Amino acid sequence: MTTVMNHDIQHVLEQLSQLSNTYNMDTTQIEEQIKQLPNTSKDPSQEALFYALNRISMDQPNWTFVAAHFYLAQIYQEVAQNRNYDSINKYGNLYNLITILTDKGIYAPSILETYTKEEINVLEREIDSERDKLFNYIGLFLLTDRYLARDHNRHLYELPQERFMIIAMTLMQNEVADKRIELVKEAYWALSNLYMTVATPTLANAGKNYGQLSSCFIDTVDDSLDGIYLNNWDIARLSKDGGGIGIYYGKVRALGSDIKKFKGNSSGVVPWIRLLNDTAVSVDQLGQRQGAVAIYLDVFHKDIMNGFLDLKTNNGDERRKAHDIFTGVSIPDLFMEQLKVTDESGKSIGEWHTFCPHQVKQIMGWKDEHGNALGLEDFYDETDQKYFTEKYNEAVNHPLLPRKTYRAMDIMARIMVAQLETGTPYMFYRDEVNRQNPNKHNRGIGRTSIYSSNLCTEIAQNMSTTTIVREYQDEDENIVIVRKPGEFVVCNLSSVNLPNAVRANVLERLIRIQVRMLDNVIDLNTISVGQAQVTNRKYRAVGLGTFGWHHLLALEHIHWESNEAVSFADKVYEDIAYYTIQASMELAKEKGTYRAFSGSEWETGRYFERKGYDNERWESLKTAVAKNGIRNGWLMAVAPNSSTAKIGGSTDGIDPLYAVEFAEEKKNFKFKVTAPDLDHVTYNYYRRARHDLDQTWSIKQNAARQRHIDQGISFNLYVRHDIKARDLLNLHLSAWENGLKTTYYVRSTSQTEIDECEACHS
Repeated sequence: MTTVMNHDIQHVLEQLSQLSNTYNMDTTQIEEQIKQLPNTSKDPSQEALFYALNRISMDQPNWTFVAAHFYLAQIYQEVAQNRNYDSINKYGNLYNLITILTDKGIYAPSILETYTKEEINVLEREIDSERDKLFNYIGLFLLTDRYLARDHNRHLYELPQERFMIIAMTLMQNEVADKRIELVKEAYWALSNLYMTVATPTLANAGKNYGQLSSCFIDTVDDSLDGIYLNNWDIARLSKDGGGIGIYYGKVRALGSDIKKFKGNSSGVVPWIRLLNDTAVSVDQLGQRQGAVAIYLDVFHKDIMNGFLDLKTNNGDERRKAHDIFTGVSIPDLFMEQLKVTDESGKSIGEWHTFCPHQVKQIMGWKDEHGNALGLEDFYDETDQKYFTEKYNEAVNHPLLPRKTYRAMDIMARIMVAQLETGTPYMFYRDEVNRQNPNKHNRGIGRTSIYSSNLCTEIAQNMSTTTIVREYQDEDENIVIVRKPGEFVVCNLSSVNLPNAVRANVLERLIRIQVRMLDNVIDLNTISVGQAQVTNRKYRAVGLGTFGWHHLLALEHIHWESNEAVSFADKVYEDIAYYTIQASMELAKEKGTYRAFSGSEWETGRYFERKGYDNERWESLKTAVAKNGIRNGWLMAVAPNSSTAKIGGSTDGIDPLYAVEFAEEKKNFKFKVTAPDLDHVTYNYYRRARHDLDQTWSIKQNAARQRHIDQGISFNLYVRHDIKARDLLNLHLSAWENGLKTTYYVRSTSQTEIDECEACHS
């Protein structure tokens, strides 16, 4: 039997003594256990790691850093062995790492083609191994397990600071040579201090020979067999590369509609959604996880009550189920207003009519300026003119247009029942989204540009269908299909670690480099679907978001259920909006505006006026944007940020904490986790967890934040399983009345864990 060497034991004991002083904790018991290890085969470092993991608790939260210390030592040793250097140095030669993994086909050759050996040596000197101590255990475990580079045999080659440096080098490789190295250093500063995180596809794939860098995509399905099947093909290709998908199905004809004038032949949207469900399950992102797809349908679509709201529930005909996709409902203001119509006894009596979009186009005869047929979905209500309401009433009053009529509250009841059982459908408030769109100028006021959101409800960008315009045989007898690209939305995401960045007072410096990093993703990305690439470069849309909100409130000694929290959200997100717009304007001066800038509300100043930005700094920025332009058509979106928030050592997105102490469990691990920076003071600001908090305060906070975010926010509602229908309805009404653009899951205490799109949890 191999015995443990005394010097190994002594080294671990010395480390425990240092850690005891650093974190002010009693390590006597583990030290005694380590002293008993001679003449055994047990590894003292491993024993210390297991002991620390088992001691993590709300009264001893810092054991997570002790566990991270010993886990980090193991990683250093493993990487040093694979790369053939002494682990006492912690980090090896960066140039050698890049050469080895390029030769193995893991890294893309562009890194060595862009940077000289001398430049790489300069950047190696920037790497600071001390910043590895910022990780808690679960953050370090997730980063190592999912994101650090390995060879094809799963041997670990990369260390945390090297991953950050490779990301920085990759995202800055196309910058001008005389600025490039300084920009790499600045990006590394932002990442390595955990002031920010990049989206999980960027975190995993930057610098590598495979995968793409964007998080989510949104497509609009044309009402044709070609449109439906080409959408499925596009979704399969994107899902293969790790993207989460949002799909708008509101243009597809309903059950019982005609096909080529033959009455009653359409099977509606449900069979096509089931087909997408099978695609999502089958295309499993290199075996890591199945594809993730969200389907949106308008509440005025005839199929809304004919299977769509029951797609994920456990009752009914299994042949009309799609349990693996997620659903969202696109809701106009008029529907919410109908919910409030009551009789003398207070009973809701508002009517709601649903239509087939194909029949609306056939019978109503609405056309755009090019003679293309328009449907109800192509209009929205402005504040001063109700374009959608006018068209809806025209449709209702047309004697020849078929419709199915319900009590609006019956539809809402079905929505809420599904939400309490499955967490979905998501709510997408289409009028507010389109009113706040800074790029509505292409189609004009009153004409819908944004039909739905993405998998995680934070993206809101212009959308349109891709269509086949020609199919022919070329001179080599190849069959050529020509597709006219629609606006296929791409989400490029990154998030500010609020407690780290706000309390270090680095927001302005951070956001300047962060926006540049996001903008560079657009040009570096290789998206397999052509129309997505076209849209990405037309609007250059990015989504700068945040995580760690509850963590920040606790550190600032602000209770969640308070006006102070609402005011603080307003202040923090106004600053973030200002610095983000300013950074994009500065980039436009340097590199040019996005192609569709002319006529946008950024150029006209209408965006700033609508937000009420009228003080001196905002007026100055408004003038600068009108003069210099802006680099990115959309700028901000707050994603759920689950796994990367854990890597950043903070709380998810804008969500309240799950509990002060809980078990974090995924497929390959289960760890005890405590609230970040937990002590006797912050405990008071954490102790009322998600389902205990009054959700109206969450809505108020999100309304304050939404005012400054040009896209959307992944915003969950947390409710008890025994919530009364009236109370859940009031939460939805409050969200709509407060100007929220979307709501994400309704999380009830009885729900089983929902498999979410990790790509969006950036």
